[in-house]
Amino acid sequence: MSGTVKGWCPGALRPMASGDGLVVRIRPHGGRLTVAQVQAIADLAEVHGNGLIDLGSRAHLQLRGVRADTLSALQGALAGLGLLDPDPAAEARRNILTTPVWTGGETPALVAELEAALAAAPVLPAKFGFAVDTGAQAVLGDASADIRIERAVGGGLILRADGMAIGEPVTPQAAPGRAVELARWFAACRGSATRMARLVAEGTRPPLVATTPPGQGRAVKPGPTPFGACCAVPFGQMRAGVLRHLSVAPLRLTPWRSVVLEGLSDLPAHPGLIADPDDPRLRVAACTGAPGCTSAEVETRGLAARLAPLVPPGGVLHVSGCAKGCAHPGPATATLTGRDGRFDLILNGPAGGNPVARGLTETDIPDRLRGHLAP
Repeated sequence: MSGTVKGWCPGALRPMASGDGLVVRIRPHGGRLTVAQVQAIADLAEVHGNGLIDLGSRAHLQLRGVRADTLSALQGALAGLGLLDPDPAAEARRNILTTPVWTGGETPALVAELEAALAAAPVLPAKFGFAVDTGAQAVLGDASADIRIERAVGGGLILRADGMAIGEPVTPQAAPGRAVELARWFAACRGSATRMARLVAEGTRPPLVATTPPGQGRAVKPGPTPFGACCAVPFGQMRAGVLRHLSVAPLRLTPWRSVVLEGLSDLPAHPGLIADPDDPRLRVAACTGAPGCTSAEVETRGLAARLAPLVPPGGVLHVSGCAKGCAHPGPATATLTGRDGRFDLILNGPAGGNPVARGLTETDIPDRLRGHLAP
């Protein structure tokens, strides 16, 4: 099995070293886990890691605190569950975000065909990814993806390059191949750009006959949905026991750090889950923080929980352990960025933005935030 690296995008075959051990990222096929897979992952998190599981913004799971001496056994177990790629290159290519709001067989078939087509894809930057957003409406517009297969206004599918407002109409049969063709074009023309939106912003137009916008829908919120019961995980991290509690139906992972329990109408109540769509914690993003992340200079999630009641509807607070801003790469209404054990305050900007105040303590923060959290 492959070794470990310390870097930005961990995988199951190339884990990342962090402050609490190895981080092993699992990318379920189609963003969906069976009941047996959910139960097994909960067990593996406790046997091989520290029992903490992250839900990522690209609808993946991360096992934390994995020990190097048991990594091979963990990878073998994941292979037996159908959750391990044949090699690190295949794992890196299979960077596909799947809508959680699909019905019927079209979306799972498209994902499987895209996975197969990506075997012929060129080497792409680490964070470059695809979205299959083919429910009744496209709901993943705010999630990270560079090449998007989406539901069009009025029905049908389009292929859209991130950064463009419209896409090229495609058939389900042609969409995976055209997506890989667009990836080849990006690899050949990107220069120093690592993301499609940047290349488009620089004025390089993708080779698409783009005529049609996506039919934009809303992100899934906690509560009953037509696809199952949705519940969120506070700040995207749970204990293995919480995941085991969810093993009552197949899970569809979302990019909003939540899951949809397929086919259920009622949520399995648990103090480690958010069932209320108005819960203020849903308005706060927080990374792992110190000591779990070696880049973080402050603890984050405890502070995030204490500050959440201050965030009004429509506002977004981001508590980041460092200037990388992993939990919320874009601007937030207010961002607290850790630096030298204290916090910088950035308004309407990302974690690495220009602060309006520096060196804040946790005691200082509530008063400094008042009046700045309204959208």
